[in-house]
Amino acid sequence: MKQLFKQKYQKEDMIKQASGKKRSPLLMAGILMTVITLLFVVFGMIATPYDPEAMDASAKLAGISWKHLMGCDNFGRDVLSRVMKGSATTLLIAMGTVMIGMLFGILIGAVAGYYGGLADEILMRLNDAALAFPSILLALVLISLFGTGKYNIILALGIAFVPSFARIVRSEFIRQHEMDYIRQAKLIGVSDRRIMFVHILPNSMRVLVSSLLIGFNNAVLAEAGLSFLGIGVQPPDASLGRMLSEAQAYLFSRPGYALCVGGTLIFIVLGFSFLGEGIGNESR
Repeated sequence: MKQLFKQKYQKEDMIKQASGKKRSPLLMAGILMTVITLLFVVFGMIATPYDPEAMDASAKLAGISWKHLMGCDNFGRDVLSRVMKGSATTLLIAMGTVMIGMLFGILIGAVAGYYGGLADEILMRLNDAALAFPSILLALVLISLFGTGKYNIILALGIAFVPSFARIVRSEFIRQHEMDYIRQAKLIGVSDRRIMFVHILPNSMRVLVSSLLIGFNNAVLAEAGLSFLGIGVQPPDASLGRMLSEAQAYLFSRPGYALCVGGTLIFIVLGFSFLGEGIGNESR
């Protein structure tokens, strides 16, 4: 009887310990910052305090005030309204980039990792050739071929991000392929396509979600970099990178302009970085 009570209390203690396990501070900070970013973007897509393209000569380079919480730019446009619109543009481009990169990366990585042999050798050599070029450089080459514009940027960055996703997916498929549940599935005659996309892929999602968030961050920075150079999002569309480029000329006379735009970009990147790292720590 005493042994039964002892086992009962031991189980209760284990349950309490499991339920009382603290979440990673990075994960909680990432969730909070990401939720704030998404709310900011959603409000920017629905309505902004002012028309992001409306110019007011009398408010040119106006400082931070209750009327203009982030001041005005060199054309008298409200910086907060443009930051809200630019954040939405940046995130939409990053989302499209990651979707293209992940989709084709999964297809290439799954085939290479599952079948191995000649298919793996050919696909990975092509993949390594693409990885030899920095993503931003490859994107520059593709944009010079496709032209500028939001959709061309999404296509160019998406293609540039395929090799990194393919490498991650391949590694995970090779690891999962050697597990007992895959061997048992093969023994009972489950098709390769079902094993790859119904069994292996869902079991690889923890790694893929973390990689997706890292890729999303890289896409945000890549889009901002291209727009900063003047070959990304074109006027009159707002973009954080282009706004930073415009604010550079007024860094000393109107530092709040660059600080507000740059601070928003840093906040977005840090939020998704913390979220990705937190998810990675939780899955270990």
